[in-house]
Amino acid sequence: MDESRRAPLADSSLALLAKGYTWLPDRRRRTTAPLVRARLMGQHAVALHGTGAVRFFYDEQHVERGSAMPGPVLSTLFGHGAVHTLDGLRHRGRKEMFLSELTGPKAVAGVVDEVAAAWEEAVRSWPGRRVVLFDEASRVLTRGVCRWAGIPLDDADALARDLVAMVDGFATAGPRHWRARRARARRETWLGRLVEDVRAGTASAPDGSVLEAVVRHRDSDGRLLDPRTAAVELLNVIRPTVAVCWFVSYAGHAMRRPDVRDGLRGDDAAYAVAFAHELRRFYPFAPFVGGRAVTDLDWHGEPIPAGALVLLDLYGQNHDPDLWDDPYAFRPERFLGHPPARDELIPQGGGDRATGHRCPGEDITVALLATLAPRLARLEYEVPEQDLRIPLNRVPARVRSGFVLDAVRVPVPVG
Repeated sequence: MDESRRAPLADSSLALLAKGYTWLPDRRRRTTAPLVRARLMGQHAVALHGTGAVRFFYDEQHVERGSAMPGPVLSTLFGHGAVHTLDGLRHRGRKEMFLSELTGPKAVAGVVDEVAAAWEEAVRSWPGRRVVLFDEASRVLTRGVCRWAGIPLDDADALARDLVAMVDGFATAGPRHWRARRARARRETWLGRLVEDVRAGTASAPDGSVLEAVVRHRDSDGRLLDPRTAAVELLNVIRPTVAVCWFVSYAGHAMRRPDVRDGLRGDDAAYAVAFAHELRRFYPFAPFVGGRAVTDLDWHGEPIPAGALVLLDLYGQNHDPDLWDDPYAFRPERFLGHPPARDELIPQGGGDRATGHRCPGEDITVALLATLAPRLARLEYEVPEQDLRIPLNRVPARVRSGFVLDAVRVPVPVG
């Protein structure tokens, strides 16, 4: 019998934890139905894939996101009361604040300039020592995004560790999860006090900064965000930016191929952007996103009952042979002259970022990678023996060694 038409009796939560990114694609390969049925955390779940599924999933008449967010994910990754937990008018009102601060050429250039400056400061200390690219990139991104956002820093290294911990521990029940909870509690308290101080006039927020925007933002009910929720949303600006360190370490991993590294060493901006897109497509980050069926639904003849969990398979779609030629080959040239369609490449979610839950900082992610990857490629370094595996049963996945560089040499500018 087709797997998708059987009642999902056995709970798949442990299988998901064991298999990670491959769980949904493996289940999909075992069925001819247009969706996968499963039971997760005791709940009926269905999983969709494909560009049509992206549009279906992000239609608020079909799926709502707020009630589907598990408490452990809110306590680590997003924060309770975050924009990710809202739907309808409340979501659009809060999302507009993020769109105004994180989109457009001025915002993108502002973040990129600050991060690039922090990178140049950092690399001057790299010669003569071993560098763990993942860790160094997290500190660079923390310094850059906080300068841009107007958030004062006392200890960038400690903040970087906490922001990384929030991302690293959201999908596990082990020690990483509890480190993430402690990190979030610590940083919500810190930023909540900063918000209170700015409102009381004992601290300042630079004009036009993200800090000022969040401190002054009023929700659709006309009320200021309470200090804790304001802290949550400040973290939802800086945390995803610092999470780009996952992709920076992946960039080092990809550059082991000389042709890829040579392509980034030139002044070909189009290749750098294509590399950024392929990095986000090929390497694992979020396995899927979830919501809950608003009402009884039908997907290509398959019923989806109201209240069921609805999953959109991000990793599977980004490696779908129906969408990508040779999907398990790293080929930046696939995006040269062919920018990805909105609902094809979905490492940070899909749909319309103005009205839906797609990440508003996606343009910043692409621009940061297209800026930092050529800088990394132009450095001279050795890659010592290390564990370069990327286990797909670990969510979020990462290069086990963090990608270690040795004998780093910074080229001296000519002229």
